[in-house]
Amino acid sequence: MFDLFKNVLNNKKRIAFLVDGPNTIRKKFNIDLKTVLQEISKYGEIRVAKIYLDQYASEKLIEAMINQGFDTEITTGDVDVTMAIEAMEYVLDPNIDIIALMTRDTDFRPVLIKSREKGKKTIIAATDVAFSAALRNTADVIIIMSGEKEIQAEHLKNNPI
Repeated sequence: MFDLFKNVLNNKKRIAFLVDGPNTIRKKFNIDLKTVLQEISKYGEIRVAKIYLDQYASEKLIEAMINQGFDTEITTGDVDVTMAIEAMEYVLDPNIDIIALMTRDTDFRPVLIKSREKGKKTIIAATDVAFSAALRNTADVIIIMSGEKEIQAEHLKNNPI
């Protein structure tokens, strides 16, 4: 309870950061998740850091994600469905101010729209490869990753965090 008051007094935003693993954690993208976490941390305190992986994820990948501080959720079906449902739980959670999603997938646009309706701010972290224009135009902040340490953030002028 004290942490809640401390965050309110410090005006520090509380972030739920959810990662679409199969869509973004690929060798060809060469993304450094620590750099992404640092960039997202600029907007507040990351309270939830969770990566969603499918049943084909290797034990080595799962261990690496845990070592980087992520809770892992392994799904046997479509990762997007599980991640979207849990993202909506955070949209409705009064202890979360910002929903941050790492994905390139348009399937998450309804989550962003509902977040805005509920007064939450949104961040999308994505690679510069095949990134959905619909997501770009819906989120409050876009973080584009184009390599291991190359990140650029774009803020929508009308809706800053």
